[in-house]
Amino acid sequence: MRSPSLNKLSIIFGPRPPISWLLLCFVSVLVLIAVFGSSSSNSFDSVTFTLVPEIYTNYRRLKEQAAVDYFELRTLSFGASRQRELGFCGKERENYVPCYNVTANLLLGFKDGEEFDRHCEVSRQGKWCLIGPPKDFKIPLRWPAGRDVIWSGNVKITKDQFLSSGSKTKRMMLLEENQLAFHSEYGLVFDGVKDYSRQIAEMMGLGSDSEFFQAGVRTVLDIGCGFGSFGAHLVSLKLMALCIAAYEATRSQVQLALERGLPAMIGNFISRQLPYPSLSFDMVHCAQCGIVWDKKEGMFLIEVDRLLKPGGYFVLTSPASKPSGSATGTKKINMLTPLEQFTQKICWSLIAQQDETFIWQKTADTHCYSFRKQNDVPLCREGDDAPYYHALMPCITGTSSKRWIPIQNRSSSSYLSSAELEVHGKSQFRRFL
Repeated sequence: MRSPSLNKLSIIFGPRPPISWLLLCFVSVLVLIAVFGSSSSNSFDSVTFTLVPEIYTNYRRLKEQAAVDYFELRTLSFGASRQRELGFCGKERENYVPCYNVTANLLLGFKDGEEFDRHCEVSRQGKWCLIGPPKDFKIPLRWPAGRDVIWSGNVKITKDQFLSSGSKTKRMMLLEENQLAFHSEYGLVFDGVKDYSRQIAEMMGLGSDSEFFQAGVRTVLDIGCGFGSFGAHLVSLKLMALCIAAYEATRSQVQLALERGLPAMIGNFISRQLPYPSLSFDMVHCAQCGIVWDKKEGMFLIEVDRLLKPGGYFVLTSPASKPSGSATGTKKINMLTPLEQFTQKICWSLIAQQDETFIWQKTADTHCYSFRKQNDVPLCREGDDAPYYHALMPCITGTSSKRWIPIQNRSSSSYLSSAELEVHGKSQFRRFL
């Protein structure tokens, strides 16, 4: 027996539904599928196109809210009843640098240059405030244009200071209204920096400074980098040049280098090791950097030795050692004699001397230390290599390190050599220097 519903349908449409009605139903179903499918697709597309910006916006809001929550919790931990907004610092702290407070250091008895060193334990300030940008601050220009042109309002050099500076500085920079324009490498030389760099390369036995990379020189520590022109030239040669300069109230050297897009940080050789591991640099460069290298029984040279890789170079340029007549020549010999004597104690060799520039090379042979005199600089014990703001060590480090790899053994390509792969891992990756 048929169900009552089928009986009703048979009464309406007859014993069999007409074929035209079935076709009409089929077409109607297809139309409905197409319409709803298109609308759902459009809505899906709209979701996919707007989903990423919404997620990004929400992510930024979450980060901002997390920062607000963090500062609120920090304020509550100090016993405050509600969050307080930080105000801007006064003009007296316009050049404030954490852990550098010369006045406080002098009052505590630091002297002989140590007052310019980093002393976080005595430089804590009770007042919290925000250090605002300079009044005329502008966003730096994009690299590489920003390497040669910077906004004068972003650095602490006034027009009067610039005009009262020496002729060398005036040749290096051109003041154009609110900009400091350095000589471009495609026009005039960097006040002789190109010739100077080429001279160093020739003293090392290279054809030109473009061969630094093939000779194993990839990383350079530039001490007292001035306006960063030498580092900027090395960067154009695809080398990594890091500038360090002593603390200054205006942070002029470091600030200028950073403004030009060059890596730089405050650092000196007064009493503590620089915050870099041993065997980090292929060359250490000092041109009129103001350091008396034979002071403190050669401790500064020992620190340079710690930083240099085996086979690395120490380049010293000082106008005080420039020969000019017999009297000056005698003075030069007297000044260099302590340096030459001490560098032999740490297994350095003076490979070249030209005018006021001297180049020493660190030994790549660890056996050199075994044939020295008994009273020479001793080797450090294993585990004494602590590079981060520890006192200067009166001993030679790195001789037993797995990273003792002469720079001359490097491959001329961008890939690690087999000796370096044993230290850094055997995965095939490119090194970015």
